[in-house]
Amino acid sequence: MVRVEHITKQFSMRHDHSLKELVFSALQRKKLADTFTALHDIDVTVHAGETVGLIGFNGSGKSTLLKTISGVLFPDRGRVLLRGRVAGLIEVGAGFHPDLSGRENVYLNGAILGMSREQIDEKFDEIVAFSEIEEFIDTDVKYYSSGMFLRLAFSVAVHTEPDIFLVDEILSVGDEPFQKKCLARIRELQHAGRTMVIVSHELEMLERLCTRILVLRKGQIIFDGDPVEAVATLRATS
Repeated sequence: MVRVEHITKQFSMRHDHSLKELVFSALQRKKLADTFTALHDIDVTVHAGETVGLIGFNGSGKSTLLKTISGVLFPDRGRVLLRGRVAGLIEVGAGFHPDLSGRENVYLNGAILGMSREQIDEKFDEIVAFSEIEEFIDTDVKYYSSGMFLRLAFSVAVHTEPDIFLVDEILSVGDEPFQKKCLARIRELQHAGRTMVIVSHELEMLERLCTRILVLRKGQIIFDGDPVEAVATLRATS
């Protein structure tokens, strides 16, 4: 369902310089930027129906890997192959236009995630009911709190009935009752045989939720397997 073939992703880290310093550096052929390797030769397969967690300390590359799988980022080397419809919650409010209402953004975001207008029409009431923000659905989303963003973004994503569901720390936002509601919905998707890749610092939640966890360190996978062992591996490296 998800095939990551030996991907490497690098970023250029430019340093702040005055125009005079930049000119002198260029004349002296000094480096104007350093290269940071966020992912190094990552090779992994996620099979249909698996729920795979990505864990690691800040800067380990887990969010970069998820964004590369989703297509937000492109690898410098290697490739990512996907089979099926993908829905991603990479960050709160991604894909929402601040000057459009919640109602308009449901249609915009649904279309981005591959739904037709007819499909959105059919599921609109369910989406809004799940989000629990009915009274604000015609308000511009620039006035929404992060929790309201989450509710609507999560609701649209799960109602697209994705084959592959990608989630990055989104479950850590919002109040406890809604987090439980989100987890219950994820359980429903699991029982329906959907494939999921989840990034989170909520280790105990991932232990219960995932069939397998990858531990990343400095852009490389240092463990791939049983969730309990994966969490123990991460804690042992702290």
